[in-house]
Amino acid sequence: MPHWTIAAATTTTTTSSSSNPFNSVTDFFKSPTFQFVTYMGVFFVIALWLACAYWVFKDARRRVEDPIILVVCVLTGLVFGPLGLFIYTIVRPAELIVDKREREMEMEMMAQRLGDAARCSFCKTPVRDDYLVCPTCGHRLRSTCNSCGKPLEPSWRLCPYCEADVLGPMTPAYDRA
Repeated sequence: MPHWTIAAATTTTTTSSSSNPFNSVTDFFKSPTFQFVTYMGVFFVIALWLACAYWVFKDARRRVEDPIILVVCVLTGLVFGPLGLFIYTIVRPAELIVDKREREMEMEMMAQRLGDAARCSFCKTPVRDDYLVCPTCGHRLRSTCNSCGKPLEPSWRLCPYCEADVLGPMTPAYDRA
């Protein structure tokens, strides 16, 4: 091959690379600035990914009691990242464990209150509303009205059936001394 053809080929490549209009764009993608922006973008995506998994862990720990389900929730957030966070927020339990326990305790207390209303205050034996004494221990549950004979609650001052005074005429507080 003659020497003048190699020189001609070299000059054509040099002139073609300097005349490329995208030369500045390709130089930007090779620059340290673009590499820094790329590394920072990857860093922020990884940080967002881990933050989503951490949020899922923190929230699931407050809502889920079963450790296996907790691990599944965290793995969903870790594997799928922001999409896993979205999936978890759709599927997660509606109430917190603390709220659930509080509600259950309130329900239990109300059930105890309702159950205590039909029991003897002394021995806790179940009694009916019309009993005057407890059939088990003999403790007086109610008294009877002197006028009509109907059962009265201990806190009543008047008979609701015949309007008679249960305790007799009330004396003013200054006369009791």
